[in-house]
Amino acid sequence: MSERPTELAFIALGSNIKPEYHLPEATKHLRSLWHMEAVSFAYQSTPIGEREQPDFLNAAVLISVNEEPEGLRTKLREIEISLGRVRTEDKYAARTIDLDLVLLGDRVDPKFPLPDPDILTRAHLAIPLAELDAEFCNPTTHEALGTIANRFRRDVLRANKDVSRQLTFILEQADSLE
Repeated sequence: MSERPTELAFIALGSNIKPEYHLPEATKHLRSLWHMEAVSFAYQSTPIGEREQPDFLNAAVLISVNEEPEGLRTKLREIEISLGRVRTEDKYAARTIDLDLVLLGDRVDPKFPLPDPDILTRAHLAIPLAELDAEFCNPTTHEALGTIANRFRRDVLRANKDVSRQLTFILEQADSLE
């Protein structure tokens, strides 16, 4: 039986409970499980909806995988749980970490959903994803991620240089181990 071919998986990361700790820790977990190709800057963004909660830090990671979406999501949920994530009915609640599989190669699966439709409407997804691979095309719209990101005003997000440096350092550590 042959192994599945390697695909690129785009993982969105978000946290508004101790994000300076949780984003790097989640990235280390991802690096321990899969080959990490790239990391984006970390960006501060306001919570979605009318909410009294801290701003989020969002980033994205590009990994190489040879797994099905269900297996990837299970492992992402395990990482979330290990970092104290408690899921509630409120999908916009504050969280220690949120790890979402938003693109997996050229797969389209409306039930899953792949690609995540929020890529087209949320700057905190589109901009970090474009940093990972601006030429990668959304398999539904056939638009490059860079084109999608360019529709958003850049001033809605603020780069967090300290966390961005930590994420880059984690990627560089992974590269030096290979």
